Amino acid sequence: MSWRDVTVVDACVRRDGRGGSPTAVTDDDPAATDADRRAVAAAAGTSHAAFLGPGRTPDGGRPVRFFTATAELSGCGHGTVAAHAVRLARTTLGGLNDRQHTGGRTFDTVAIRRPAGIEVWFDQGLVALRHPAPDERAAIAAALGLTADDPHPTDAPRIASPGAPRMLVPVHDRSALLRVHPHLGRLTAACRRYGLLGCFVYVPPVGDRPGAARMFAPAIGVDEDVANANSTGCLAAHLLDTTGARTVTIEVEQGDTLGRPASVLASARRGPAGITTRVGGLAVVRDSHE
Repeated sequence: MSWRDVTVVDACVRRDGRGGSPTAVTDDDPAATDADRRAVAAAAGTSHAAFLGPGRTPDGGRPVRFFTATAELSGCGHGTVAAHAVRLARTTLGGLNDRQHTGGRTFDTVAIRRPAGIEVWFDQGLVALRHPAPDERAAIAAALGLTADDPHPTDAPRIASPGAPRMLVPVHDRSALLRVHPHLGRLTAACRRYGLLGCFVYVPPVGDRPGAARMFAPAIGVDEDVANANSTGCLAAHLLDTTGARTVTIEVEQGDTLGRPASVLASARRGPAGITTRVGGLAVVRDSHE
C-alpha cells in the first residue's frame, strides 16, 4: 500500500541541532497491516517508524504505535520525541502539553519550540531494576566481545525495565566503548534467551561531563541504535538507585560511531511506588514526502 505524508524527524539531536536519530512519523491507516507498517521504516530509510492514531483513548491518550522493519515495539523513546515534535510542528503553538497511549500505558508529554528545534519530554513511568544472573551476565559479555580490561571498575551490569527489559552494561571509559564490536548473531540469541530488548553499553556521566553510550538491539532488527532514549531513562534510574540520591539528572551522548551524534536527557526520582523517570530530547522536523 502507499503511505502519504511521511515526515522524517531527527530525534535527540545535539544541542547545536546536529545529528539525531532519523525517525519516520506518519498518520496511521486503519486499513494497513502490521507488515505494511514494518515496511515504512525501510522505505523512509529510518530504523524506526511512529504511527499517530486517530482520536483519544478513554483516559485521554493519543494512540501512537512504533515499528522497526521486523517488529512492533511496546515503546520507543526517541520515537516519542519525534511523534510529539511533529504534532507541535503541525500547529502554530509555542508549546503543547499532551498525553500518549502506547503499549497499554498512557503518559504525559510536553513539546516546546526552541531556537534549535522542538524539545520533547515524556514521563517514562516506573523503572524496575534487578541484578542479572551470572549466566545471563556472562552470555551478554561474551556476545558483546568485552575483554577483561573493559568493564567499569566500580559499576556493575543491571537489568532495567520500563516495560521491556534491557541490560545496562558499564565499561571503563570511552575508548572501551568505541572498541565494543558485538557478535550480532550471538547477541540476538542471548537477548532472546533471556527476554531482553537489547544491551545499553555505557560510560557513566562524571560531574558536568555527559555520559556516553551505545545501544545494540539486533533481536528487534536494530543492530545499533543512534539514540535510545528509554535506556537513558533506565540508566538514570540505576544511578539513582546505586547512589542513594533523591533525584538524578543526566545527559548521555550517543550515535558517534554511526556518524549521527545524538544526546538524550533524563531525570529520575524516588517515590512511594518506586523510581520514576522523565526522558527528553531535542528534535528537528526535517522533511515530509509522499
